[in-house]
Amino acid sequence: MMAKNLSPPNKRKRNTHRLTLVNGKGEAGMFQAIAELGNDGILVFNSNYQIEFANRMASEITGFSHDALLKMNIFSLLDKPQQAFVENIFIHPERYGEKVCSEVRLITSDSQMKEVEICIALARTSHQVRKGYAYLKDITDRKKFERDLKNSEERLRRLFERVRHGLFISSREGRFMECNQALLDMLGYTNKKEFLRIDIVREVYANPRDREIFMERIKRDGFVKDMEVEFKKKDGENITILLTGYPILTDAGQIVGYEGINLDITDRKRIEDELREANEFFTNLIESSVDGIIATDMKGNIIIFNKGAETLTGYKAEEVIGKLHITQIYPPGIAKEIMYRLRSPEYGGVGKLLPYQFNIVNKHGDMIPIQISASLIYNRAGEELASVGIFTDLRQRLLMEKKLQETHLQLVSSEKMASLGKLAAGIAHEINNPLGGILIYSSLMMEDLPEEDPKRNDLARIVQEAGRCKDIVKSLLEFARQTEPKKEPADINRAINDGLFFLVNQALFHNIRIVKEFDPFLPLVQGNASQLKQVFMNIIVNAAEAMYGNGTLTIKTSLSPEGKMVWIEFTDTGEGIPDENLSRIFDPFFTTKDVGKGTGLGLATSFGIIEEHGGKISVQSKVGEGATFAIELPVHPGNSPAEK
Repeated sequence: MMAKNLSPPNKRKRNTHRLTLVNGKGEAGMFQAIAELGNDGILVFNSNYQIEFANRMASEITGFSHDALLKMNIFSLLDKPQQAFVENIFIHPERYGEKVCSEVRLITSDSQMKEVEICIALARTSHQVRKGYAYLKDITDRKKFERDLKNSEERLRRLFERVRHGLFISSREGRFMECNQALLDMLGYTNKKEFLRIDIVREVYANPRDREIFMERIKRDGFVKDMEVEFKKKDGENITILLTGYPILTDAGQIVGYEGINLDITDRKRIEDELREANEFFTNLIESSVDGIIATDMKGNIIIFNKGAETLTGYKAEEVIGKLHITQIYPPGIAKEIMYRLRSPEYGGVGKLLPYQFNIVNKHGDMIPIQISASLIYNRAGEELASVGIFTDLRQRLLMEKKLQETHLQLVSSEKMASLGKLAAGIAHEINNPLGGILIYSSLMMEDLPEEDPKRNDLARIVQEAGRCKDIVKSLLEFARQTEPKKEPADINRAINDGLFFLVNQALFHNIRIVKEFDPFLPLVQGNASQLKQVFMNIIVNAAEAMYGNGTLTIKTSLSPEGKMVWIEFTDTGEGIPDENLSRIFDPFFTTKDVGKGTGLGLATSFGIIEEHGGKISVQSKVGEGATFAIELPVHPGNSPAEK
C-alpha cells in the first residue's frame, strides 16, 4: 500500500487554518453544512482515534448510521495492515497539514470489505488538540472496471496467441511491432525479438512491389482482403500467402501502421498447380462426364467440380471451388467414413473405394441418393495430395426399383388378401361355436357363485375376454364379406376414447401429448362403432408414426352449423405430406413407408368405411407443418338438433 502526499508545501499552512474552522463556534455549522454537500465521506477523529464527526456520505459508504459512527473508533473501519497507515501519520508531526491518500479496504456494517480511497489530513486546534480528518471515496466501481479491463486484455491476448493464422501489427515504415506465434512458425522464426527487428520489405516480401501495392490499396479502399502474395521464410523458401490488412490511424486520420492476418495457402496452391498440369484430355473427360466428379485437397477444400456435379448438387463450380468444404455436401460423419474406407485395404484396396451408396445434400438442403467411387491421388513421394470421387445419381434407378417393388407388393398383397378372406371366413365359423359355449358356461358358473366369492372376478374376466374374441371373429367375418356390419346409433366421442384406451400405453405414444377438444353435447351418428373405432385408431397411429413418437396430436369433435353433420379432426405436428402424395393418400396399396412396413390398405379401408357410413374423409397438409385429417358423418336420424 503506497501513500501519496497530495498537498504542495506552500499550501500546508492554509490547509491547517481551514481544518481548524470546526473549532470555531460560528464556523462549526458552516463546516458541517459544507461537509454534507460533498460527494466524499468525511470523518473527524481525535488523538484517541475516536470519531467525533461523520457526514451523510460517510454513513452511505460505510453502511453505519451517523450515531453508530460517533461511537466507533476509526480503526474499527480498517483491517490491521491498513490501521498502521493512520497511526504512521499521527506519530510524525512533520506531516501535520499534509493530505496523504491511499487505496484501502473498508469494513462495512455487514462485515464486508469495500474498496475506497482514503485521504488523511492532520491538524491542531487553537488549543493544540490534535484532530484527524478522513476523506472517503467509494472506488468499488472503478476497481471493478480496472479488473474487468485487465481480464479483457488478457482474454484478447490469449485469443491473439491462439489464432492459428499469422496475426501482425506493423509500422508504416516496414517493421513488425507485434505478432503471434503462428506468424513466427509460418515464416520459420523462433526468436520473436529477432523477428520484430527484420525489414518487412526486404526480408519478408519475395516481390517488394507487393508491399507498395498493399499500401496503395489500403490508402485507396481502407482495407485489403485476400491479397495473394509470395513471402520469404527465414530459410529462403517461398510460401504463398493470402494477406488481409487494415490501417492504423491517428486521430487526424493519418496512417501510422497496419494490422491484419496472413493465411498460408502454399499447399493448396501446390495441389492446384499439380492438378492443372494434368493432361488436357483428362480435363475434357471430367467436364463431359454425366456423373459428378469432385476433387478435394487433403483438408477437404474442393478444387475440382465438373458439370455433372453442378447438375447433381445445384451448386456452380465458382460457388464451391476454394470456398466450400466437402463436409457441407456430405451428411455428418460421411467424409470421415469415406477417408477411412479409402485408406483401408478392405473396400477395394488402399487408395481406392469400390462403389458405395449414401446420400449427399444439395444446395437446397435436399437429400440426393448417390453411388460413389473414389480414389486418392499421390505425389511421387507417395504422399497423399488429393481425393477424387465419381458421384452417380441414383434417383431414377431407385424410383424404378421402388415402383417394381410396389407392383410386386401389390400383387402379393392382393393374393394374400384374397387368401386371408377365405381363411378368415373358415376360422370365424369354426371358432364361433366354442366361444359361444365358453360364454354360456362361464355365465352360468357366475350365477351359481355368491357375490363375495373371489372366483366371480376370474369368471367375469373370462366372459370379457371371450366377448373380445367374438368381436374379433365378427370383424373377420365382416372382412371376408360374410356378414354385413350392423349400424346403430354410435357415440363418436366414446369411440375415439375407446380407441385411445388401447393405444396410449404403447411405446409409440409415450412422448406424444394428446389434446382432446370434444363437444360434450355431440349428437349420435348412425354407424358401426367398431368400424368407426378402427378408422380413428388407424388415423391416430399414422399421426404418431408421422411424429416419430414425439409431438402433439389434437383431436376435435364438433357439430356442423346446420346441425346435420358431425365433424372430427385429427391434427398432428408431424413431418407433413408432400403435395404429390395428397391426391393418392387414400389409394389402395399406396404407402410412403419402407417396403414391408405397410400394405397401403389402412387409409383405403378407412376411406371405404366412411363412405359406407355416408360420410366424407379428407386431408390437408404442408411439409414440415403436420397434417389434419377431417371426417364428416351424418347425424343419426331423429337425433339431429335441426330436426328437433
